[in-house]
Amino acid sequence: MEHKNAISWFEIPVLNMNRAKEFYQTIFDITLHDMPMQETNYAFWDNEGVGGALAQGTGYIPSETGSLCFLNGGDDLNNVLNKVHDAGGTIVQSKTSIGPHGFIARFIDTEGNLVALHSNN
Repeated sequence: MEHKNAISWFEIPVLNMNRAKEFYQTIFDITLHDMPMQETNYAFWDNEGVGGALAQGTGYIPSETGSLCFLNGGDDLNNVLNKVHDAGGTIVQSKTSIGPHGFIARFIDTEGNLVALHSNN
């Protein structure tokens, strides 16, 4: 089987779905779509390619350690990063060059997750 992406799905654990949705909708200027499933509440990204969701339920514990999710920062990740503080998050790494691979930045969301951004510019 051919794999086009190393990632096919991501889930960001949240404690307060409304607060987390507001944060991510604000910084990315998107609408997340609610989908409760069994014992877990999800809010899905509406995008093509790799998908993901905020997830609230048993076993979903926000963390600043463990796997790190790099979200698409668009044309310039500063467009997203510049909204993080006002939306209730904390920037822990400003836009940083990674040479020919573009730029990264890291922030802690309203739920206590360490999340990263990547952009080519």
